[in-house]
Amino acid sequence: MSPEPSRLALRFKPENASFKAKVAELSGEEIDLCFQCGACSSGCPLTAEMDLLPSKVIRYVQLGEEAVLESKTIWVCSTCFNCEVRCPRGIDIANVMEALRQLMLRKKYDRVSLDALEPEELRGLPQIAIISNLRKLTA
Repeated sequence: MSPEPSRLALRFKPENASFKAKVAELSGEEIDLCFQCGACSSGCPLTAEMDLLPSKVIRYVQLGEEAVLESKTIWVCSTCFNCEVRCPRGIDIANVMEALRQLMLRKKYDRVSLDALEPEELRGLPQIAIISNLRKLTA
């Protein structure tokens, strides 16, 4: 009989309270209202591109886990507000995603560098995509 696979157990640690409070302050959302029903994740049109579902992002924030900042989900979120419409508790998850992006940007994180693209690549990209990407990722 093979040993049971190890399971990741996430627990709230008091030292993580400041991260959770910062996200709540920036987003203006009461994050603890979420009871993990998954309605936000089931309504999100971009879950196929995300590494964490929106409900998991909220859970990480509830636990004060800064590891959520490394997720690509916060950058993939298109702020379509399907999650807010579906949420039975009225949490605007798009605001939480924006708060997480702001925290990353405050750490001088720059996801897009036009200098890194070849001139041919730049010519092939739609201008509106470049502008909207820069607005979203550099504040």
